[in-house]
Amino acid sequence: MAGRIPSSFIDELLVRVDIVSVIDSRVQLKKTGHEYQACCPFHNEKTASFTVSPDKQFYHCFGCGAHGSALGFLMDYEHMAFVEAVEELAAGVGMEVPREKGQSNEERGYQALYDVMEKVARFYSEQLRQHSEALRATDYLKNRGLSGEIAAQFELGFAPPGWDNLIKALAEKGVSSEQLVQVGMLVKKDSGGFYDRFRDRIMFPIRDTRGRVIAFGGRQLDGDPKSPKYLNSSETPIFHKGRELYGLYQARKAERKLERLLVVEGYMDVVSLAQFGVRNAVATLGTATTKDHLERLFRVVPQAVFCFDGDRAGRQAAWRALENALPVLSEGRQINFMFLPDGEDPD
Repeated sequence: MAGRIPSSFIDELLVRVDIVSVIDSRVQLKKTGHEYQACCPFHNEKTASFTVSPDKQFYHCFGCGAHGSALGFLMDYEHMAFVEAVEELAAGVGMEVPREKGQSNEERGYQALYDVMEKVARFYSEQLRQHSEALRATDYLKNRGLSGEIAAQFELGFAPPGWDNLIKALAEKGVSSEQLVQVGMLVKKDSGGFYDRFRDRIMFPIRDTRGRVIAFGGRQLDGDPKSPKYLNSSETPIFHKGRELYGLYQARKAERKLERLLVVEGYMDVVSLAQFGVRNAVATLGTATTKDHLERLFRVVPQAVFCFDGDRAGRQAAWRALENALPVLSEGRQINFMFLPDGEDPD
């Protein structure tokens, strides 16, 4: 639901939120008397001049003048929009965000797309449990060492063989073909009509940092050499692959205060590592590591460890990551590279 958030709710939210916890999960704070200090995340400095007051629920930098509440911090540090920051804080303290009547056409349109993607995710999840062809998918996952529990945690699904399974199933739930095209789940034929983008694949839902399904990755099952092993959603109004990281939402849920993130190449690397207790892995979505990826990483943790496949392509990916990381490195940010033996990968 969208619309104006009552100002009374904002006031109550800021009373309930602990600003120290909000900032400390992103910038390492040190207790000094009744307050906390750190080097300012908004400008480069070597001597800490950034202070956080738990009594006043306020932060202030004596160096650059940055100041504000937990809400303002999220907007400035995470580059969140106002509504996104409110929802992030509210989720952290278990509050439901109320909305007053009235919403823009754009808000209605985007919310409708997120709703469609949730229905798509449920459809694929149901197919993994119920479809007559799903045994091939579950056998593949078991052979890769994954348990049913970890598959459920990452909400893995199955896109059955066939050209119109998703169209038919979601039409019954009131979703139009045009909406499915808009979120990248259908492809429009030149001759007219539509077909499912994902067919006979294991499906990996991609959630944004707020937990909304924004895209999918699909792993091929039939071994067709003419088809890519992994297929990603196309760019849509709610999905830009150069900005998103698979597994970041799950990593933040698994560990409240992350110290570092392990950046790997693929979906299966992330899920397999989680199976064996490494819950802080994320993956880029079939692209080289971009500046936007790195900025997103460093908003969550001070350290990123890149661990790509132990082959020539993996080493080239590491070099590109290094080249893109250098311009965004600053005080308090650290990158490391973990190189695996030839032929090995994190999975």
